[in-house]
Amino acid sequence: MLIRRRRGWETPEAHATPEALVVGRRAALGAGAALFAAPALAQQGPPIAPAPDPAFTAMRNPRFRPERDITAMREAATYNNYYEFGSHKGIWPAAQRLPQRPWTIRIEGLVEREREIGIEEILRIPAEERVLRLRCVEAWAMTVPWTGFAMSELLRLASPLSSARYVVFETAMHRPSMTGLRQSWYPWPYTEGCTIAEAANELAFVATGMYGRPLPPQNGGPVRILFPWKYGFKSGKSIVAVRFAAERPVSFWERLQGNEYGFWANVNPEVPHPRWSQATERLLGTNERVPTRLFNGYGEFVAGLYTGLQHERLWA
Repeated sequence: MLIRRRRGWETPEAHATPEALVVGRRAALGAGAALFAAPALAQQGPPIAPAPDPAFTAMRNPRFRPERDITAMREAATYNNYYEFGSHKGIWPAAQRLPQRPWTIRIEGLVEREREIGIEEILRIPAEERVLRLRCVEAWAMTVPWTGFAMSELLRLASPLSSARYVVFETAMHRPSMTGLRQSWYPWPYTEGCTIAEAANELAFVATGMYGRPLPPQNGGPVRILFPWKYGFKSGKSIVAVRFAAERPVSFWERLQGNEYGFWANVNPEVPHPRWSQATERLLGTNERVPTRLFNGYGEFVAGLYTGLQHERLWA
């Protein structure tokens, strides 16, 4: 018998007000259609669609309710960390050049059968909407209605072997659009990893849309991962490979600056980044400063994953 327990971070539906400002669908949704030209977008602002796309509209999961207002889509779609396109926050015009179709994801490593799956197969997985908080290690935060499915569905699709203990997610390297790849001092491609147990946790999510629209390329379209209880850099964008391994991987920022960025990266207000405090966070749109919460407020849901790991650097 399935027993559902309400979590301490769940609050009334009124706190999850639907967002009025929305980003438009891209021409890339049609098979082989071209994306909007970045120079024109830079002049006009983000494309705004008049209505949600039915293909990316799903029932909201009532288990996942935020404790703050939803961030305006214009803010979430134009303030982005995506170093493949540049190290500044205004990369969204350049990101429009990243083709969204065709798109495949390689399933590799310790699995029953290595193979590729197309975005069409991914989009056939029954979807739901979750309103989730995202906390950046840089101390800014947003709250977004994402469309997608539990990461456990991706594990089911991949059929990992019993010897697999970790999952590695790899981001696309599209050199014609990603001029940031020319910065050779970065250890490209961008990779992130987690344990099998973290990936199987109910809160771990695979997103294909946001605000009832297809996921924009600057936000990691056409498919990205989300670990809402971890700092945002753990949630890789534009995924092209999922690899299962027996040994713990060393991910992108950990390889680059291991003294600042660890493998676990769970949100903790009491452990500062070496260069700034994590005690508070800035909400996009309002710039309001609010207290940071342990595990980004999802502690009752995920804290059990880390029992017995007190010797690990869980919070960096």
